[in-house]
Amino acid sequence: MSQSLDIDLLRSFVAIAETGALGRAAARVGRTQSALSMQMQKLEGIVEQPLLYRTGRGVTLTATGERLLVRAGELLRRHDEALAELRGEQLSGVLRFSCPDDYAVVFLPYLLQGFASLHPRVQLEVMCGPTPRLHELLARHAVDLALVSVAGDGAGGDVIRREPLVWVAQRGGTAASLDPLPLALGAPDALDHLLPKQALEAAGRAYRLAYASSSLSGLVGMARSGQAVIVLTRTAVPDDLQILTSEHGLPHLPSVGVTLAFDREEPTALTAAFAAHVRKFLPAA
Repeated sequence: MSQSLDIDLLRSFVAIAETGALGRAAARVGRTQSALSMQMQKLEGIVEQPLLYRTGRGVTLTATGERLLVRAGELLRRHDEALAELRGEQLSGVLRFSCPDDYAVVFLPYLLQGFASLHPRVQLEVMCGPTPRLHELLARHAVDLALVSVAGDGAGGDVIRREPLVWVAQRGGTAASLDPLPLALGAPDALDHLLPKQALEAAGRAYRLAYASSSLSGLVGMARSGQAVIVLTRTAVPDDLQILTSEHGLPHLPSVGVTLAFDREEPTALTAAFAAHVRKFLPAA
């Protein structure tokens, strides 16, 4: 007798794959960890292949699991769209989304375009700013969800991708050779301000703050002028600027995690739908 892939099993599997931890996945789907483990045993029995590796740091996918994840995401999307259409539950309303400027430049175009094509009755409002300001907006309920940066492993939220921070300056410029190093940095309490200063201090490299701004265009303008070195996520570096390395006498910078911040206890259907869309379509670096 043939077996079929149960939608609930697939939804739990995708939650585990996206969070990398049974505890966070269980919280997302509203089940206990033991119930989630039993679901995965059942799913592995159906496909007759192991899907997960359990390690000390969490859960990773086997090669079969990676293949299933692609299929599962598509099946869940088609299932949810069909159910919503049959129930006459097309999403509508206003969604207030926020993210840092550099993420907006790189990720927003295809994220918003893809969501708008799936949900044409949804009106999207976008606000940009540094991560600390976005958390303030969330606390005031001024936005529904935000794409934010987190340090380290991003405890308390599932990291969707990691973004290396890099030193950036005018191509062929001399700012990196100056002593003290002239810096143009973002908001004082943002990671792209704090982490570079910590790295320079740990390396014993003298620096001075030549310019501070929450504006990405302002920081890029300073770099293009040759007056300062800036720090950006690697994907946001304009083609006409140069990424600096240890060859320029600068210390290595860490990566930051990219995650979604929103009311995970009682998200609206609209917020949950956009969060799922971002998790699916934001490429993992």
